[in-house]
Amino acid sequence: MTCRRTGILAALVTALILAFAGSAVAQQKFTFKLGWVTPENPQDPYAAGAIFFKQTVERQSGGRIEVQLFPNRQLGDEKPLLEGLRFGTVDAAVITNAVIAQVEPAFQVNDLPFLYRNEAQAHKALDGKMGQLLAKKLEAKGIVSLAYMEGGFRHMINNVRPVNRPEDIKGVKYRVMQNPVYIEMFTALGGNAVPMAWGETYTAVQQGTIDGLELPIGPIDSLKVNEVTKFLSLTNHTYSMIALLVSKKSYDKLPKDLQDVVREAGKSALGPQRIAAAANGKLLLVGLEKKGMKINSIADNTPFRNAVKPMYEKFKPSIGADVMNEALLAVK
Repeated sequence: MTCRRTGILAALVTALILAFAGSAVAQQKFTFKLGWVTPENPQDPYAAGAIFFKQTVERQSGGRIEVQLFPNRQLGDEKPLLEGLRFGTVDAAVITNAVIAQVEPAFQVNDLPFLYRNEAQAHKALDGKMGQLLAKKLEAKGIVSLAYMEGGFRHMINNVRPVNRPEDIKGVKYRVMQNPVYIEMFTALGGNAVPMAWGETYTAVQQGTIDGLELPIGPIDSLKVNEVTKFLSLTNHTYSMIALLVSKKSYDKLPKDLQDVVREAGKSALGPQRIAAAANGKLLLVGLEKKGMKINSIADNTPFRNAVKPMYEKFKPSIGADVMNEALLAVK
C-alpha cells in the first residue's frame, strides 16, 4: 500500500514538473536579429520585406518572438550575413539571390540573364516545385528559406552611354556581384565585369574606378546611386529575387509552435511585400527621372538573349538538371 501511494505521489510530482516546464517554455521569449544591406526605407524592397515579417511574426507569436532590425549593413555585407546564418551568429536576413548562390549554386538559376520575361513567370517558378527544390538544398547548408521576395528586375546603370543594344556595353567597366553568372553575362555581352562587394561600389563609381553597375530600381534610389551615375537603361536582364532567410540553428532553438509561426509569418509577409515592391518601383522610377537620370527602355532584347544563350548549358551542371527543368517549364 505504501509503495502504491509512493508511486502515485511520484507520478503527481513528475506531472507537476512537466506542467511547470511546459508552462515555462510557453512563456519563454526569443529575439531574432534580422539584417540587410540597404537603408530602413519602407519604399525599399529589402526593408519592406523585413518590416512586414517583423510585424507579422511578433503579432502571430503573441510577442514571444521579438524581431530586431539591423539595416544598412549593420550586421555586415551580404556574404558575411549569409555566413552568419550558417554559423548561427545571425538569426535572419534578407539577401540577394546571387549571394545565396555562392553557398548553394542551384540558386544560380534565378540569375540566368533574360530567363524570366516578367514577374509573373518568376513568381510561378519560385512559388512552385523549383522553389521547393531550392529551399531543400539550402536547408541542407544550414539555412531555412521563408519567402522568395520581390527585388524587381535589374537594370544597367553607367556614366558612359545609354544601353540600347549589346554593342553599347562593350568596353564599359561594370561592377558585378561576386557571382560567376554575372561575370559571364557581362563578358558575353562585351563588357568588362569587375566583381566587387557592395561596400566598395559607391566610392568606386564616384571616383571613376568603374563606369557603372546593375541594380533593381529600389536600391538605385535608396542607395542614392543616381547621385554618381547618369544613364539608367531598363534592360530587365535579371529578375532579382531577395530571400527572407533564417538560420537553422536559430530556428531549431524554437519550440514547434513558434517554428510554425515563423514559417507562416514568412508566407504571410510575401504577398504584401511583392505588391509594395511593384508599386514603389513605378513611383521610384518617376522620381529618379526627376532627379536627373537619363532613362531609356530597350526596344528589342532579342540580340541580348542571343548573346547570352550559351550560358544556359554552361551553368546547367552547377545548377542541376532538376532545378533547370522546373525553371524552363515555368517560363513556357
